[in-house]
Amino acid sequence: MAAILNFIVDHPGQAFTLTDLVKALKLSRATCHALLTGLVEVGYLYRTSDKNYMLGPALASIGRIALQHASPLQVAQPEMRALADQYDVICAAYFREGEDIIVRDRAASGSHIGWSAPAGARLKLRAPFGSIFYAWRPPAEAQAWLDAGDPPPTPEHRESMMLGMRFLRENGYSAHVRNPEATRFDLPPEQVFREESTVFPTSLLPAIQDDALYSLVSIIAPIFELRGQIAFVLGLTGFTGTRKGAEIRQIGQDLVAACARISSFITGQLPAA
Repeated sequence: MAAILNFIVDHPGQAFTLTDLVKALKLSRATCHALLTGLVEVGYLYRTSDKNYMLGPALASIGRIALQHASPLQVAQPEMRALADQYDVICAAYFREGEDIIVRDRAASGSHIGWSAPAGARLKLRAPFGSIFYAWRPPAEAQAWLDAGDPPPTPEHRESMMLGMRFLRENGYSAHVRNPEATRFDLPPEQVFREESTVFPTSLLPAIQDDALYSLVSIIAPIFELRGQIAFVLGLTGFTGTRKGAEIRQIGQDLVAACARISSFITGQLPAA
């Protein structure tokens, strides 16, 4: 039944005969006819006078209701809660609005309640956190964003950022570690991005060695919409102490898997294996 609906949805504006569907879906004629009859009876398909089948009014109504009331953020909330509890951190949803990043929602483990920036907080689209919104953009656009920084990054920091964005594209997530040259560690990770400083408090990892120890601050990953643009970002913050590279990889993979499931809801496509 699902195969029939998926096939017709994949060919919008077209109608198909019983013979068309039998050939396309490799079903027996009797089975296909029985399934079509049931779908027509509940209104999911409509049978025209010339015996063609097309999407029916009931399915169209369900689609309109889902579009009006289903929210990607609502789908993301249980994923955020599970990640926060599993790793004893804060999981926040970040949306871009112009040159700002907005914290739209957050889930905190018991030991972190009240510790992080609340929903509604506005953060500057600054390096290195903002790099995720440019990692899949043309290189010239990412360079222009870095140039617009005040102050602009040093050549060394620029190279580090570009390598970090390459890691992000290749792995689907980025890991931020504490910068030993930074002096401000008394603020939550999200709030340090508001500070005007020539020294960034965190840096992107350009690579991860499984046995190495890292002073991990946050891990972030994107959620994509149908056009391949970033809809919003999930970020895990509040890590304490050091973590081995292998553990960071596992956390990153779990976050990417959650983001893929949310992306599949937005795009209507199954997440890639």
